[in-house]
Amino acid sequence: MTDTIDDGGAAFPHPWNADMGWSPRDAPGGMSLRDYFAAAALTGMMANPNRKNNSSALATMHATEAYEIADAMLAARKAKP
Repeated sequence: MTDTIDDGGAAFPHPWNADMGWSPRDAPGGMSLRDYFAAAALTGMMANPNRKNNSSALATMHATEAYEIADAMLAARKAKP
């Protein structure tokens, strides 16, 4: 069994261009959509002054929560309206 995480693909995909000598494998894909969603969630979370703390344990908790939010956002994108 594999625990593959759906990362949603590239957040800012760049189309490959054969004329420039790029292949789809070489085309810059950037960060994953999951990472982008997590970064956006974490930015919002950290805007709350009550959440700011220099504790590494709290930082880990915030990062974990941000990825949980990102996973929920990816799931919502797949849900049929």
